[in-house]
Amino acid sequence: MKTLLLLLSAGKLGKAAVTAGTMLLSMGAYALVFGWWYAVGFVLLIFGHEMGHYLAAKQRGLNVGAPTFIPFVGAWIQLKDQPMNVETEAYVGIAGPVAGTIAAGGCYYAAQYFDSQLLLALAYSGFMINLFNLIPLSPLDGGRITAIISPKLWWVGVPILLALFINTQSPMLLLIAVLAAPHLLSTFRRNEQDPAYARYYDTPLATRFSYAAYYLGLAAFLSVMSYELHQMLPRTH
Repeated sequence: MKTLLLLLSAGKLGKAAVTAGTMLLSMGAYALVFGWWYAVGFVLLIFGHEMGHYLAAKQRGLNVGAPTFIPFVGAWIQLKDQPMNVETEAYVGIAGPVAGTIAAGGCYYAAQYFDSQLLLALAYSGFMINLFNLIPLSPLDGGRITAIISPKLWWVGVPILLALFINTQSPMLLLIAVLAAPHLLSTFRRNEQDPAYARYYDTPLATRFSYAAYYLGLAAFLSVMSYELHQMLPRTH
């Protein structure tokens, strides 16, 4: 409780204080389960992912809040200005997984250089986190990226999320399903002839193909790396 009060007070000190405070809270929570070194590395990997979104939003002139962390849920940035078109939304959406993949890749090469199982485990977690975020289901990053092709692609993410829930029974997946439901239902209600809808989704075909290629290439790379590192990590019985 004291920690939460401190975080609320820190909010008055600015964005950096809130980010640092919630990061420390997350590190402490993860450390109780995984130990301090892993907890610090894991939270820094999430931070790298979120900073990708943050910098991309800033680059596009959007008013955006600094990353905020919630233990065992993840982190997010608050877009105070919404994207004016789907291409901007996709740009900000894909920037997080790209930055997160670079961070995980750094852990992977450091693990090879130092022969560190800890860094290898962190690299695996980083690749998996970013792969998970590419599920084509809004509000995940994959949903924001694939919207530039068609919001109807979000329905492809439903069986993926269902399969993951059957396999893991994670409550977080139920939360994502609840958050995704309004987005899925909106694919039936939207009037594609509406001028506002047409303006938002008006994107050249070449741009759509480019994002589709980036998305599929990144998903393929993350899938391969996740599989390879899973094979490299020691088995627990």
